[in-house]
Amino acid sequence: MDAEELAARWRERLESWAIPDEILAKAVADPWSHSPERFGTRTDRALAEPDDGPTMTRLAEALPDKGTLLDVGSGPGASSLPLHERIGHLYAVDTSASMLEGLTSRADKLGVPVTTVEGRWPDVAGRVPVADVTVSAHVVYNVPDLAPFLRALDDHTQGRVVIELPHRHPMSWLTPLWQHFHGVDRPVRPIAEDCVALAAAMGFPVQVEERESPLERFTSLEELAQSACRRVCLDPSRAEEVAATVMELGMWPMPRDRWVTIWWE
Repeated sequence: MDAEELAARWRERLESWAIPDEILAKAVADPWSHSPERFGTRTDRALAEPDDGPTMTRLAEALPDKGTLLDVGSGPGASSLPLHERIGHLYAVDTSASMLEGLTSRADKLGVPVTTVEGRWPDVAGRVPVADVTVSAHVVYNVPDLAPFLRALDDHTQGRVVIELPHRHPMSWLTPLWQHFHGVDRPVRPIAEDCVALAAAMGFPVQVEERESPLERFTSLEELAQSACRRVCLDPSRAEEVAATVMELGMWPMPRDRWVTIWWE
């Protein structure tokens, strides 16, 4: 398949993850939202416990000393700020103002000059310069139009582009609960290989590395149940019921995800 067909297939598969309207209408909270506090905790852990996995390794070896780093979908900076000793200037793009505030606060404490841009990539790509290295971690499953997203990453990078994503859609772990509580089957694709295939078809000389996630998704069954209530559009008062169901379905303890690093020069 050519790039156009692969891009269309990516969009179709990603759109199949939409939550049925009748279920979404009953949701107490946005099932797709992310917690700045949770992401902040992960960033602080990444700063305290240096990671020698493929994503950080490929970034560190490509980033010149005091070079410019572009972080697209930055959150509070878990995939960029651990390189603070090498960063000359960080450009961070995210749709969440609160996530960017968390990144700015941490960058200031680390002495990293930072420019933040609130908005969706590549819509705001014109507001950032070309960087030495670019990272985009755990973002692409939120990107229906993946081809222009990847093209803009490449256009704004002088050296290496590094992308990290789970092997499967990050909401795949909820599939048994969707079936149990709503009788809804969730999709299987897209998966990381679909992103790799598209990038290769676009002409990028992609290289791929995979590993087990260094992080547990949840630290307790209670934390899992609270998250699942929101993600599966259930009232938070049903958390104990969800926890019991998780145990009955053999979902706890949860195995760690597989993370995939894609990179090219």
